[in-house]
Amino acid sequence: MAIDAFVVCLAVGTQPELRGRRPAFRLSFHFGLFQFLMPIMGWLAGSTLEPLIGDFDHWVAFALLAIVGGRMIHASRQKDEMSIGDPSRGWTLVVLSIAVSIDALAVGLSLGLVGISVGYPALWIGLVTAALSLLGLRIGNTAGQRLGKTVGFIGGLVLIGVGLRIVLDHLML
Repeated sequence: MAIDAFVVCLAVGTQPELRGRRPAFRLSFHFGLFQFLMPIMGWLAGSTLEPLIGDFDHWVAFALLAIVGGRMIHASRQKDEMSIGDPSRGWTLVVLSIAVSIDALAVGLSLGLVGISVGYPALWIGLVTAALSLLGLRIGNTAGQRLGKTVGFIGGLVLIGVGLRIVLDHLML
């Protein structure tokens, strides 16, 4: 589950706004927090929530990632220094955090249905996600400084690709 967050951090880490400790902390903290909370929410929801969201949760994740990825591609194609904004703040941060943690909701739901306690797994999911997010941001920052706007374009494509993978995983089940 943390791989989605890692890949998203690779992509958004190319943005100049994410160079520095504060944006890196905000993004990795929120990704880890959402990945920690979503299994707990799924576990608490039990079988009540699954019929309501199971048919379209993958489409929501795809749409959220495609929007942010599309904005990154658009910004990379502009001649001036247009930016998608700081993805470690505001609604973009919330959208990305939800998009990378929707699968954690399903994991929590599954754990609840089979009667397994969710606390310990949720803690590890959150910690691993936060650590991998920081690593992804570092790698993305380095690539962004070396390759410029090209990496923003590739990062946008990667986000859309992650969204497509989520949809395909659900459709192939």
